[in-house]
Amino acid sequence: MQRTDVAVIGAGQAGLAMSHCLSESGIDHVVLERGRIAERWRSERWDSLRLLTPNWMTRLPGGSYRGADPDGFMTTAETVAFLENYARSTTSPIEDGVEVLSTKRIDRGFRLLTNRGQWSVRAIVVATGYSDRPRIPSIARQISPRIRQIVPRGYRNPQQLPQGGVLVAGASATGIQLAEEINRSGRPVTLSVGSHTPLPRLYRGHDIMWWLDRLGMLAKPVAEVPDLDAARRQPSLQLIGTPERRTLDLAGLEGQGVRLVGRAAAAGDTRIRFDGDLADTTTAAERRLRRVLAKIDRAAVGEGRCPIDPLPIPNLILNAEPTEIDLIDQGIETVVWATGYRREYPWLKLDVFDAQGEILNDGGVCPYPGLYVLGLNFMRHRSSSFLDGVGRDAEALTAHLAMFLAAPHRAAA
Repeated sequence: MQRTDVAVIGAGQAGLAMSHCLSESGIDHVVLERGRIAERWRSERWDSLRLLTPNWMTRLPGGSYRGADPDGFMTTAETVAFLENYARSTTSPIEDGVEVLSTKRIDRGFRLLTNRGQWSVRAIVVATGYSDRPRIPSIARQISPRIRQIVPRGYRNPQQLPQGGVLVAGASATGIQLAEEINRSGRPVTLSVGSHTPLPRLYRGHDIMWWLDRLGMLAKPVAEVPDLDAARRQPSLQLIGTPERRTLDLAGLEGQGVRLVGRAAAAGDTRIRFDGDLADTTTAAERRLRRVLAKIDRAAVGEGRCPIDPLPIPNLILNAEPTEIDLIDQGIETVVWATGYRREYPWLKLDVFDAQGEILNDGGVCPYPGLYVLGLNFMRHRSSSFLDGVGRDAEALTAHLAMFLAAPHRAAA
């Protein structure tokens, strides 16, 4: 039995940020990682992926990007190297290759059973990340086994796919990037479009993230969000990070020959039925885009940036969309489910979950004394799940944790 005050579960960006903050506060802890540092970045990302945020936004407590290309976008390998270097510079006490199998409440703490022994700890920080398990719609089970089905974490490049057409379901950042890459490989692509938030890469002379950061939109606390549940259900921003800092949107994909259809609603054997909602979905997305750009425009006027013309919103030409197709007849041999993520915690055998299986928490502080969670979407602010935002939350949780450890019988608030 090994002992420490705090066990941090996961050595990704959230776990490493938490470890740094705990070390700075002199709190004894261990980071338990089932694989290697930044394991998901190593094994669950496609080859051409780059961060959606510019390099200058790669900021964690005690460490940030210091390279020669602040306006560029890190590749997967560069992101892994950054996190490895960060872990070394902060001397995080990481135990890699340690999978937590179960958690049991004991007097004044928890007992963790792992594949390499047991730990007795007074507190736990669950830092396994927001992008845990692919969220695959139930209709996938109704599709014929003749059609290959994959999720983004199982995709590396187009060459691993059959030569036939591909249906990509989901039009957020992941879906549009995979749709473009696969289409450019010569495979016809149909993109099933659901709710999305389009944004230009550059606007009024700056990266769009520069504006969102400058206007405080990313650091906006959840207390100021009118409908938090709806905000947490929002898809990721429709962006792409490339050396040329280009915009990728539905109009651009349509211009490249990608066929757009509505949300996949039902399936049977080789047939898929789509909602006839493409026009409504894209109209709603354009309204969200205009609201964001209007805020930037007001700020630009206040800062005397009027001479830079705003970027016109491209017109999307919606052709007659099919409401049902036969995949085999259309030559589609693969479906890629880029439909988001869910979270599972089979090792966390405590009564701490809501009806959707999410860990109950208030800004990362769970109602179960001594249990914390970090890195979830909209946990304390809009960028809680971002590499650039998780550090603020880690600092706040460290302060709460220090008080909890100083008064171990006090219930977590």
